Amino acid sequence: MLVEKFIPGGFSLATRDDGKKAFFWNALPGEIVTDFEIVKNKSSYFEAIATKIENPSPYRIEPKDECFLSTSPWQILDYSYELEQKSLLVQEIFREHDITIDAPEIITDGKDYEYRNKMEYALYYDHLDEKIHLAFHARGSHRKVPIFKSSLERPEIFKRALEIIDDLNTRHEEARKYQSLLLRCNQAGEVSGGLFENGKPHPVFDNLEDEILGHEYSYSPNGFFQINLPVYETVLKEIKQHINTDEVLDLYSGVGTIGLSVARDCKLTLVEVDKSAYKELVNNSRNQNNIITILEKSENTLNYINNTETIILDPPRAGIDRKLAERLLEVAPPKIAYLSCNPATQARDIKILLEKYHIDKVKTFNFFPHTPHIENLVVLSL
Repeated sequence: MLVEKFIPGGFSLATRDDGKKAFFWNALPGEIVTDFEIVKNKSSYFEAIATKIENPSPYRIEPKDECFLSTSPWQILDYSYELEQKSLLVQEIFREHDITIDAPEIITDGKDYEYRNKMEYALYYDHLDEKIHLAFHARGSHRKVPIFKSSLERPEIFKRALEIIDDLNTRHEEARKYQSLLLRCNQAGEVSGGLFENGKPHPVFDNLEDEILGHEYSYSPNGFFQINLPVYETVLKEIKQHINTDEVLDLYSGVGTIGLSVARDCKLTLVEVDKSAYKELVNNSRNQNNIITILEKSENTLNYINNTETIILDPPRAGIDRKLAERLLEVAPPKIAYLSCNPATQARDIKILLEKYHIDKVKTFNFFPHTPHIENLVVLSL
């Protein structure tokens, strides 16, 4: 089967002779897949891992990790080609929603390995050497694959993970006792986190601290915090350029890193629904009388939207609620900065907002090199 193109989600697309669509991992546009392993089979399509390729792409490179299909299936792409493809995917996604944009500029700090500040590992017991090993799940299955090298996370994380595994083996612990091992590292190289035991509440780990655009933030290793801080800072600098109002409303604010980094001196309202994230949000915004924090769903705080403020949106993958979009159209704030980890739902929402807004800027950020994940920023003005 001839591979046609990449599609949202990171698969490459091919069509079987009978018309059934094939969504491949480990295959690049222009290559011919002659053998594959199906991992999901539906009536109109199947997902598979290509195991034999003819006519290999000139953009194919050797993956750095044996476990690449589990963690970063785009390790087989030349990095410049990866950036080009992500930009084209954003353009195509918006076109599918009848929005015409140029292929956006894609921003990277050039560090495509050892960038993740958080990693969660499975544990695998090898009956041959009678030892526990770090593991990931094979793509498309629940089968665990032991790993001995991983290049995405900061080296401090992998080093600490190996130390914990060595300790388990020294104490002759059983792998089945544990759900996973989660570790997080700040920019200073300090690591926090630990083991999750099956059937027990998740432990409370020591908080970490990091500086973002000159401001200190505290966060839990197992809570929500950005994975790639250097690239995240470039996003914040871009958003800050578009803050030209005295009032800012930051919806889906998490622990507050966007609003507090770009609009700390404004009359700032931050809304977050997760209780754990909200607790850290309150701590991060303490001692500032110009800041209001609200524990609530963003779509339940529509009365806080006014026509003199800049709106910041950073929703989960599902995008924003329809009634929030309608409220934005009704009140018509002058500026909206919409950051998304899912350009498909972002484009859907923006199509609604284009009734009154126009697109000032689209920029794509490579938070997750060697994976198909895309972070996209769209700035809208009335």
